[in-house]
Amino acid sequence: MSASLGLFRLQQIDSHINQIETRLAKIQQTLEDNAELQAAREQVQAAEEGQRAAERAQHKSEAEAESQQIKIQQAEASLYGGTVRNPKELQDLQADIASLKKRLAALEEQELKDMLQTETAQGEVKKASDELKDVQARSGVEHGQLLEEKKSLTQELNRFLSEREAAISTIAGEILKTYDDLRQHRRGVAVAEVSENACGACGTILTAAVQQSARHASELVHCPSCGRILYAV
Repeated sequence: MSASLGLFRLQQIDSHINQIETRLAKIQQTLEDNAELQAAREQVQAAEEGQRAAERAQHKSEAEAESQQIKIQQAEASLYGGTVRNPKELQDLQADIASLKKRLAALEEQELKDMLQTETAQGEVKKASDELKDVQARSGVEHGQLLEEKKSLTQELNRFLSEREAAISTIAGEILKTYDDLRQHRRGVAVAEVSENACGACGTILTAAVQQSARHASELVHCPSCGRILYAV
């Protein structure tokens, strides 16, 4: 087997290995990337904080309304209890009660608004929680599929790695070094197949002499343009 044929087969194996490793890295990134899930959790947290704030406002307005009702009850007790007899004081008490009731009406209106706000906040929490459940369900299915693909690709990668070990065992050390150096400087492609009288990597048209040498020379023949090792059938 010629050196260029051995390197061409090695190049095919390495290309497969690169493709698998790239896909495995992408799968791992997706498995570790929980941005959508994290965003859904943060949305639930924000909705829950909104609900707590609404509930605090509701409790405050309820307490203020209850306190106002107590003040009215106390004022009415003084008005109708017979302890106050002075007409001026009775008139003042009536005015105070009217003012207290007016204030109570405003507090009860605010209390109603706060109750509605709490209901709205509770709805937002439910909506965010349902969305989180949907994201978790989708993530579970997707992750399961990715884990299966990762398992299959890992097995395939191990097979190609074994094939690579067998392939390099038949290639001389100096030639293998040339191949590795070219792969490093030529974006992973060290060997180019001659196709339609041109270098399959850079597209440079090759002379008939170069093509003939690539087919039959015992030594490596390089593309005069990109420097890659040429393989020709």
